[in-house]
Amino acid sequence: MRATHEGAATRERFVESPSNPRVKSLVALRSRRERESSGTFVVEGRDELIMAMESGARVIQLYYCAQLVDMDRRGDVLDRVRSPQVEVVQLSKEAFGKASYRQGPDGWLAVVGGVGTSLDSLALRPDPLILVGERVEKPGNLGALLRTADATGVDAVVAADPVTDWGNPNVVRASKGALFSVPVVAAASRDVIRWLDNRRIGIVAATPEGGVPFTDCDFDRPTAIVVGSESSGLGGQWLAAAQVRARLPMFGRVDSLNVSVSAAVLLYEALRQRRRLG
Repeated sequence: MRATHEGAATRERFVESPSNPRVKSLVALRSRRERESSGTFVVEGRDELIMAMESGARVIQLYYCAQLVDMDRRGDVLDRVRSPQVEVVQLSKEAFGKASYRQGPDGWLAVVGGVGTSLDSLALRPDPLILVGERVEKPGNLGALLRTADATGVDAVVAADPVTDWGNPNVVRASKGALFSVPVVAAASRDVIRWLDNRRIGIVAATPEGGVPFTDCDFDRPTAIVVGSESSGLGGQWLAAAQVRARLPMFGRVDSLNVSVSAAVLLYEALRQRRRLG
């Protein structure tokens, strides 16, 4: 069955079987190898899709399930698909359930082109604020870093020596769309350190011990806040390269904070200082 949605000016197809090759290709994109080889990944959820499209993401295929979506608001998404090259596919409930990565899906998902740019392509303000996460292991934490970066107006988020990729379904989900509102980069730590040094961007390394209290750090200047992996913290090369080691006081028996919490504390302190100066 084929139909045409006039607002989107796109061809629309219907897929019923969960074993259809289209559904299988969506499932295959759960693999990092498949995402990297195809240069695409899946974005699921109405709000995330709208933010992705509003941010200029390249939508290749759009899928929805009429039994799950609010049909009165169907045009909110479809009307944003203005290119006739974007294929719109309606899936049966069974087919969508096979393709979906979420529990309780809302009936929307899309295949989009990969996100991310290079360090040298970043457009920075004169006093940039950058967040770097070294070897962040959990995709949910990487997504949470993006949400905080979006909320605090960070110029870019850099995954240094990345363990996961930006298109990981849990990164996309946890970011709540911030993956598309904040420039993202993945690069080797040595390259990031060299790039920061060449641009005279100071490195503030988060650490639970040593260093100075984070409230005594000067975040008004060009700054890269660097947080480490959940299991081992920051590596030696980052601690050696840092101009400042920022200590987050710990008064309880637990010896560390979640990486996204540590980043949020430091970013909001940077925001407080910068707002003070207008």
